[in-house]
Amino acid sequence: MAGAVEARLAELGLTLPDVVPPLAAYQPAVRSGVYVYTSGQLPMVGGQLAVTGKVGAEVTPDEAKELAGTCALNALAAVKSLVGDLDRIARVVKVTGFVASAVDFTGQPGVVNGASELLGAVLGDKGVHARSAVGVAVLPLDAPVEIELQVELTEA
Repeated sequence: MAGAVEARLAELGLTLPDVVPPLAAYQPAVRSGVYVYTSGQLPMVGGQLAVTGKVGAEVTPDEAKELAGTCALNALAAVKSLVGDLDRIARVVKVTGFVASAVDFTGQPGVVNGASELLGAVLGDKGVHARSAVGVAVLPLDAPVEIELQVELTEA
């Protein structure tokens, strides 16, 4: 039976995807004490990168914002794969977003808002977090955005 977080995802018309298999020598998420750290999650849908290119060139900021939400969903799937139940999330502590940016693109915070807004919609106050939004020259597979999470778990 799905918990409250997965019920909220369904209310929003969202489905938790399967965990994206690692592209190299790492795990999708690791736990240390009450914290789970996800590896950077790309906007993979059905095992394929949804869109490629640089934000501000081949990819619009609005498209990239939506893709950041996809990355956040993939990160939640990685958390669930490790702890079994998203209701164990006490809070999202930190979101780090990387945006593959055209040379003159400076709207990285707006792009990463896609992840932040999704986490807030799904987790409410537990989704409020510290954050970094970083512009980079290129990301793996020419992805436009990559998101990683740090979450704190309840003591159960």
